[in-house]
Amino acid sequence: MRRTPLTSKHESMQARIVDYEGWSMPVMYAGILEEARAVRNGAGMFDISHMGRVRFGGSGATAFLQSLTSNDVEALKPSEAQYSLLTNPEGGIIDDIIVYRESEEAYLVVINAGNAEKDKLWFKQHLTPSVNFTDLSSETAMIAVQGPKAPEIVADLANFPELLNLKRFQYFNGTISGSSVTYCRTGYTGEDGFEIILSAGAAETVWDELLKIGVTACGLGARDALRIEAGYPLYGHEIDDATSPVEALLMWVVKLDKGPFTGSDAIETLKKNGAPRRLVGLVSSERIQPRQGYNIFEKGTDKQIGVITSGVFSPTRERSIAMGYVTTEFAATGTIVEIAIRDKRIIAEVVPKKSLLTS
Repeated sequence: MRRTPLTSKHESMQARIVDYEGWSMPVMYAGILEEARAVRNGAGMFDISHMGRVRFGGSGATAFLQSLTSNDVEALKPSEAQYSLLTNPEGGIIDDIIVYRESEEAYLVVINAGNAEKDKLWFKQHLTPSVNFTDLSSETAMIAVQGPKAPEIVADLANFPELLNLKRFQYFNGTISGSSVTYCRTGYTGEDGFEIILSAGAAETVWDELLKIGVTACGLGARDALRIEAGYPLYGHEIDDATSPVEALLMWVVKLDKGPFTGSDAIETLKKNGAPRRLVGLVSSERIQPRQGYNIFEKGTDKQIGVITSGVFSPTRERSIAMGYVTTEFAATGTIVEIAIRDKRIIAEVVPKKSLLTS
């Protein structure tokens, strides 16, 4: 298994280490519930160095990314970022990514760990002589600091209060604990905070400094629970190569009016004709946890209408929540369905996936 620059630190903290997409990663430290609640109420941090980081430059970099990604790269100003999708010719999702515009023709793109090799091959297959490609993944690390107290904590440690002026999806190059870093006002928990990109050699020092000032170390388990509560998709669960952004409710990052990009015709056709299924949120008063692959049924019948993609017993809501695909006729908010869990069915209500924390 591959090791992030912080793996030895996780091991010394007696974290529970698991294989995640070929990486040695901490699933938890003190416990998933405690870590998730620390993020919701204070500040927690995650080692996300396993994410890929690649840079594109050259006179054709903007046109290159504009032709391969769903969002409008040209709308970005330097020091701004956007959530976007890599799409295939059939309109399916190769990966969900974040694009950072460093200058007029220079971009940093963060990609998912499990898709890193696939994504890099896809990029290389479409490179033109006017585009330079650099893989920065091994020489850099990434720490996410998330929670309502996270921005102030990071700004204080950096001794740079102006960081608090950064807006969502903006970034700034600065320093922390004597190291050069990039602060990105992004995250994957539904809370405010920063994702910090820094050199691999500086990662342990910054991690230790954050620990000393009271930031809770968090693992993959808490991260998954938090992103489900926030209604955020995870590749291999809510999205994949066969899933369209139309059915995944990700059309807000698809700019069909920007001009053609890979898969845009297929996406536009499905948008026009309507998708046969839709991603929804589900809440239940039961404490039993829905899991990926569990079937969803019409209430009171044996008619299967969908399948669970992610589920968790919410640390914040203290009830079962999930996301899943259902046929469009059953996707309306308030629809009552049943989820088959082993030898029983539980009642669940359809809610907007972004309302899992509040419904």
